[in-house]
Amino acid sequence: MKIVLAPDSYKGSLSAIEACRAMEEGIRRALPDADIVAVPMADGGEGTAQSLVDAMGGRFREATVANPLGEPVLAKYGILEDGSTAVIEMAEASGLTLIPEAGRNPLLTTTFGTGQLIADALAQGCRRFVICLGGSATNDGGAGMVQALGGRLLDERGEELPYGGGYLDRLRELDVSGMDPRLKECEFSVACDVDNPLCGPRGASVVYGPQKGATPEMVDALDRNLEIWGRMIESKLGVPVLDAPGAGAAGGLGAAVLAFLNGELRRGIELVVDAGRLAEKVQGASLVLTGEGRSDFQTAMGKTPYGVALTARAQGVPVVLISGSIGPGIEALYEHGVTSVFSAANGPMRLEEAMANAYGLLADSAERVIRLYSASLGRR
Repeated sequence: MKIVLAPDSYKGSLSAIEACRAMEEGIRRALPDADIVAVPMADGGEGTAQSLVDAMGGRFREATVANPLGEPVLAKYGILEDGSTAVIEMAEASGLTLIPEAGRNPLLTTTFGTGQLIADALAQGCRRFVICLGGSATNDGGAGMVQALGGRLLDERGEELPYGGGYLDRLRELDVSGMDPRLKECEFSVACDVDNPLCGPRGASVVYGPQKGATPEMVDALDRNLEIWGRMIESKLGVPVLDAPGAGAAGGLGAAVLAFLNGELRRGIELVVDAGRLAEKVQGASLVLTGEGRSDFQTAMGKTPYGVALTARAQGVPVVLISGSIGPGIEALYEHGVTSVFSAANGPMRLEEAMANAYGLLADSAERVIRLYSASLGRR
């Protein structure tokens, strides 16, 4: 029997690869000779690089780059086994968690470090990129990334703008003649699960600026500045970014990857499913096990079990979801290919207890699922 394991991480307790190991341990108690294929998953957010390196093979590389305030930080990204694919989580260089709450100011934060990670990967020979946009501290429209890759943003005196979305109102000229020529050889796939435009009531500044430390006055200024940036991009490059769905992702970084990197914005789970070749690995399987820390109505909105179930359903393979906890609304998953949902908890317990014992609980749950499934097939 071929069984595919495709869980996400169980946040705070198990990584995706650890979840695979726990599931396999439980399965082998019931079916020692099962053909088990582990495909650690993610939904395009935190942990995506780790999951793809675990699933595809490869390594991590570290580079010292600028954090959102321009200070040095050691950031990592994945290079997959083919040697030409880089997986970059922009939060490694430009993430909100890199700045203490008291120091958050989206007028000043920059995506320069994200551009430096791309440049470092180019130097390593990478020409295919998976970029994950979640968790940003920035609201500069990706201007810092463009500067790191050789673009110049000039004021009325022909001087380079300082970093940060708060200075984009000084922009008078955009010079892309110095952009790294290797970018033309590259393919960029971008994990983006929002459809916000660059500006306006649903734009980057209004919707996401406050959680990055923006006051109402800052939000107004940043929104105006992103409109200036967007109009400059459209005028100079001919790429319509102001109203493009997803352009407002990661403080407007979505607009920059569309315009300067010719990036393709995709739902995170779809990107990971393709990059991890999940459909190929599900072929010929009898069963797929997936999992996550908590499952509820949000799971069917694009989280890992949803994407795994759609992939398996296309090949007629049943999917069982083992979740750390189960909330309301999981019934929606049954319409998308999930056969059943199990809780890893074996009785009433505190969250801390469940997280501390997650590995054993998950292994035991996987064993129970497989014993039941095997019995349904007439196996003993």
